[in-house]
Amino acid sequence: MAVDESELVRQLYRTPPDRFVAARDAAVAEARRAGDPATARRIAGWKRPTVAAWLVNLLALDRPELVADLGPLAEALRTAQRDLKGPRLRELSAQRRELVAALVAEVRRIAAGRPDAPPAARLPLAEVEATLHAALADTAVAEQVRTGRLLRAVHHSGFGEVPRPQLRLVTGGVAEPPGGGAADVVPQRETDRGGARQARAERLAARAERAKRRRALDRELTAARTAQRQAERELDGTATAERDSVAALDRIEGELAELERRRAVAEQELSRAKLARRAAERTLTAARRRTGEVEGAIEAVDAEEADPTAGGEEAD
Repeated sequence: MAVDESELVRQLYRTPPDRFVAARDAAVAEARRAGDPATARRIAGWKRPTVAAWLVNLLALDRPELVADLGPLAEALRTAQRDLKGPRLRELSAQRRELVAALVAEVRRIAAGRPDAPPAARLPLAEVEATLHAALADTAVAEQVRTGRLLRAVHHSGFGEVPRPQLRLVTGGVAEPPGGGAADVVPQRETDRGGARQARAERLAARAERAKRRRALDRELTAARTAQRQAERELDGTATAERDSVAALDRIEGELAELERRRAVAEQELSRAKLARRAAERTLTAARRRTGEVEGAIEAVDAEEADPTAGGEEAD
């Protein structure tokens, strides 16, 4: 029976990295048992992803409708930057930030629902975020993310392509190719210098904008790391408090169990004491009755002794 490679890819690249190799080797053995050595060789060549890449793959495989927007937005950003469309570029950059933030939040949610994922404090979300930014800067990276077979986090310096303005020489208000007649040499040189200055100014402006964005991102990264450290400290504190509470509860439950045992013993002793008291009361009642009977007999004997005529005898 042929191996369904597309489904196997989904299964393997959803497997945590620490179990990837064992799962892949098992798939290779299964393909060989199925009599498909070519597929077995291809599967054996599949590489284990890093944890960050695995998280991105989970996003692509679990929520493909979300990563589907990476390619079109990356292309739109490239076009806007290439054409030097400032307002459009700012609008798309805002969309990029919102999309990346939403995708990172979705990765965090997916990881929280998987018991085999690292704890929230140890998730490499910075690498995930860097990869998503790279996908929005490069359509090839966006396509690789979309397949769900990413092997490692991707980082990108800057954003998109360096603008390359297409300049042309203008003389007398008419567009002409360079290399015209001798009469046009001076205007063409002046136009060349003007175009070079414009291109240089545009490159400097783009570089300044990138530097500004980098400084803003550095500030955001510092703030995020500070918040992460604070959250980690709070998590450690709450985990310690939870352990202390569990220990206190265990002690209290142990004390309650001991008290319950002692209560059961005391109740048994009380029941035995009540039974003994009732028996003693019955014994006392019988003893009192017997005492009364004996006292009555004694009184009768004493009366006979005091009366000489008693007992049927008459005096002489």
